[in-house]
Amino acid sequence: MTFVSHFSISVFVTSQITLSCDAMGGDNGPLAVIPGIDLALKDGLKAHFLLFGKPEVLEPILAQYPAVAKVSEICPAETVISPDEKPSQALRKGAGSSMRKAIDAVKEGRAQAVISAGNTGALMATAKMVLKTLPNVDRPAIASLMPNIKGRSVVLDLGANLTTDADGLVQMAVLGAILAQINLRVDRPTVGLLNVGSEEQKGHEYIREAASVLSDLKFAGRYYGFVEGDDIGKGTVDVIVTDGFNGNVALKTAEGVGKMAGAFIREAFTSTLWAKIGYLLANRAMKRLKDKIDPRLYNGGLFLGLNGLCIKSHGGADAFSFSRAILVAGEMVREDYIARVAKALENVPHHVTEEAAVVAAAEKVA
Repeated sequence: MTFVSHFSISVFVTSQITLSCDAMGGDNGPLAVIPGIDLALKDGLKAHFLLFGKPEVLEPILAQYPAVAKVSEICPAETVISPDEKPSQALRKGAGSSMRKAIDAVKEGRAQAVISAGNTGALMATAKMVLKTLPNVDRPAIASLMPNIKGRSVVLDLGANLTTDADGLVQMAVLGAILAQINLRVDRPTVGLLNVGSEEQKGHEYIREAASVLSDLKFAGRYYGFVEGDDIGKGTVDVIVTDGFNGNVALKTAEGVGKMAGAFIREAFTSTLWAKIGYLLANRAMKRLKDKIDPRLYNGGLFLGLNGLCIKSHGGADAFSFSRAILVAGEMVREDYIARVAKALENVPHHVTEEAAVVAAAEKVA
């Protein structure tokens, strides 16, 4: 049986996938999680689910979805990490929370991936503490797919690390390339470093250092060079790598432009009677446009670099949005992403920045 997700089209050949869900996380909590699982099952996903949360809240909702109840297990968790909780606070008091217990299930081997719509900072901090990072990864990064005129591209980091260095960019290039292989079905995805210009001398020193390493590095992708902000929409490369500050700004800018364009289109098609008639005539085309830019299709940011799969859903996700995040998790488990990345990272040089600093210091002395 096949399932169609925004990320790919695949056939699940095993029913042994177990996914751990923070059923209380996000604005809608179980009202998004449980119906979201139902939609994912209807799309053909075969998996078992561990639902972490308050039984008295989950049981009545689960009773409305017999297909979900058949493949799910409620795991009691009496506390919930609030949206405004600081990561440090979540780490101190979150041991019994639905988020922490859902992550623990992956650490303990009871599940292969965790999905949460909860507090992003708390999720990242807790996942990093519990799951740890893979060898040769300094800090995890948030990655997702963004639409472009050619299809989609992987963009990272989207906010996990506001600053980075050459090491971090190189590591993210490797992580993103394998993600693109899985989700975009590209054998050798092209990888670009986001910069203020395409010329070799442009940008910060650490970006140029990373470019030098990637130019010679044998990895799952093919280094393209520097790319600029407009290349995200053009689809110039399959993978765009940047620090979390610029990546998050790019993401929020794209979302804002999408909302603005949608508002302009609605205004244009409702301005006059003839405009409304024109909308009715163009209804199918408008639906195709909406299907391409609907942000719900892009739900499911991945925390890459951890020694375990962790998927971050939008906090305001509805059932459809959450189902997309679930399908992402199932796909990543099926494709054995963690093992593939761990192997790829064995060949990645480390401490690029420190080595470059030593060389620079020696040149100054000379």
